[in-house]
Amino acid sequence: MERVVEIELERHFVQSQEQSGRTIHRLIILGREGTEVLLKPTEAGFVFPSVEIPRWERLAENLTAALRRDWGCDAVCLFTLAGSTHDGGLSRNHYEVMECSHECWHEPGRTGETSWRPIRFLTPQSFQQEAEFSVLQQCLHQVDAYNRDPSAPFARRGWLASLRDWTSEVIRPLGLELIGPLRQYNASPTFNLIRFETTGPAVWFKAVGEPNQREFPITLKLAQRFRQFMAEIIATKPEWSAWLSREVEGANLGDANDIELWKKAAAALANLQIESIPECESTLQLGAHDLRPDALLAAVDPFCDLVVRLMENQQKVPPPTLNRQEISLVKLRIEDSLTLLDDLEIPNALGHLDLNPWNVLICADGCVFLDWAEACVGHPFLSFDYLLQHFRRAIGTDIASESQLIEAYKAPWRQLLSDDLICQGLALVPLTAVFAYAAGTGAWKDEERMRDPKMAGYLRSLARRMNREAIQLVERRSSCLS
Repeated sequence: MERVVEIELERHFVQSQEQSGRTIHRLIILGREGTEVLLKPTEAGFVFPSVEIPRWERLAENLTAALRRDWGCDAVCLFTLAGSTHDGGLSRNHYEVMECSHECWHEPGRTGETSWRPIRFLTPQSFQQEAEFSVLQQCLHQVDAYNRDPSAPFARRGWLASLRDWTSEVIRPLGLELIGPLRQYNASPTFNLIRFETTGPAVWFKAVGEPNQREFPITLKLAQRFRQFMAEIIATKPEWSAWLSREVEGANLGDANDIELWKKAAAALANLQIESIPECESTLQLGAHDLRPDALLAAVDPFCDLVVRLMENQQKVPPPTLNRQEISLVKLRIEDSLTLLDDLEIPNALGHLDLNPWNVLICADGCVFLDWAEACVGHPFLSFDYLLQHFRRAIGTDIASESQLIEAYKAPWRQLLSDDLICQGLALVPLTAVFAYAAGTGAWKDEERMRDPKMAGYLRSLARRMNREAIQLVERRSSCLS
């Protein structure tokens, strides 16, 4: 997610705070030569086409699908235009710059007719709102700047043609050819996710940039070392931090309500983690988040100091705030839990901070795990706890089903650990998993982000969750020991 710590739980939190539903995006769609722009005529002048997108859904996927559906235009997203300062309220609009891969067509009776207009003949008076001419000029200036910037390959005109040529060349020895339209799922000047149809299995192109640059070397290493659990990589393009992979045939766990599929995922996670134990140090060197107990212990004091400040700055109640004494107790419980986990000497292993069911594919012969931008190394049970939380949202809090899932995860670990150690580790993890999720990536150290009310509210919500887990910790440990 592209997200740095905008992982799944943050998305759920922010979504619960804003219920406005949909956002209107105005589209500046350039022709392949960059000399024409797609405009919609009105009696008062031209306007840019617009698309209404549900909040929290993939922007690029929705925009490209709407263009194909409404205007018969295959296009890709280039970039979001920087905030406008023009008059007429345009600064509140979202302008998305796109490039069409071929001329649009129109069917009889198609609504919202548009037409290509030569840019050189347009003036401020050509538009319904003259300020939109200035927006177009700003767009063209930014396009020119990106065309000279090699660090932003996917904001440059013509990059899609280059990608198509490379992909065709790479898959031809495999007996495959590109067919049909592509589907762009995510896009930015440095990041892209595209699915290409072929004469055989589809292929996926993914490129990553900051702050998730580490995903490129980590993905390559994991695909080479743990082939059973990763998508097959066909080719790489290092100058774009990109790779091409074969589509995995299987069911997405996000669509599954079958407990057997979830159990299969839990067992596969355990087996992957056990295999990863010897690779922890090299995975950390590639940029994986360090969630080992010592690293997390070092973050407890400064993180809790931040929580105190955020709670004191909370403007509205409810939700309830935590006072200094409550935060101090949470801090002590986190430190105790991390120390006790370390004392159990359960080996560190590969983990996944974004282990939501949409990143898990269930195949005939196992499971494949996707999207390793938030790869980490630490106590293995942390990742299972994230999977367990998603299981509760998808299946419900049925104790019998949950027990089956836990048992499926525990079974492979019995090769290395006693039932007593596994039980104690699972009892300690719920509190430490929330703390590791909140503090493990270091995003909370960014003062600018902490001034964002949404991010501050998100961290306060996680702190309240830690407080609840800290209260329940004694009961869980007593149950395990008995």
